[in-house]
Amino acid sequence: MKQTAKFWDKHAAKYALSPIKDQAAYDYTLERTRSYLKAQHRALEIGSGTGSTALRLAGNVAQYTGTDISPEMIRIATEKVKAAGVDNLRFRVCSAGQSAQEAAGVDVVMGFNILHLTEDLQGILGSLHRNLAPDGLLITKTPCLGEPSIGVMRVALRVLIPVMQFFRKAPFVQTLSFKQLETMITEAGFKIVETATAPKMSRYIVARRA
Repeated sequence: MKQTAKFWDKHAAKYALSPIKDQAAYDYTLERTRSYLKAQHRALEIGSGTGSTALRLAGNVAQYTGTDISPEMIRIATEKVKAAGVDNLRFRVCSAGQSAQEAAGVDVVMGFNILHLTEDLQGILGSLHRNLAPDGLLITKTPCLGEPSIGVMRVALRVLIPVMQFFRKAPFVQTLSFKQLETMITEAGFKIVETATAPKMSRYIVARRA
């Protein structure tokens, strides 16, 4: 876990300055996510990075907490919150697994571009299902690098990622398909209520605690 935190600490400043690669897909994610958020909700975002998405969504709920394994990511996110003057948003250093275990009573858990980076995804999904409020929502968007529909890119990624990891240029990554991800979510006890593909490699999923 410390190694993962150090990896993201090293890349935090560059990550904070990086432009959104697919603005249309990002806007779609925000639009669909907002449609599920309510003014009384308590929301948790796992893997919130430097807080850009949290700042855009916090105004739609009563309380918003962002967590990330990287202290440097959280430092940058906290500075953004102070500059923006948002009073219902806070950030804290916490792994995805710890966040899931501490999500008691939360109404909505979000995770954007994070599930494929977790080593115990099934355990995390199980913890979220146990801890979410009744009828609580899990809203995620996940790059699925093992998705057959992306064609030859899937093969290229399977070769490239281990090489990058060897040179410490990439973190742990799961190569999931859309079907594998959705099966893991339903096996954890959730009922999927919406899916979308935007961009082509990423699966947007809304699931409810059954």
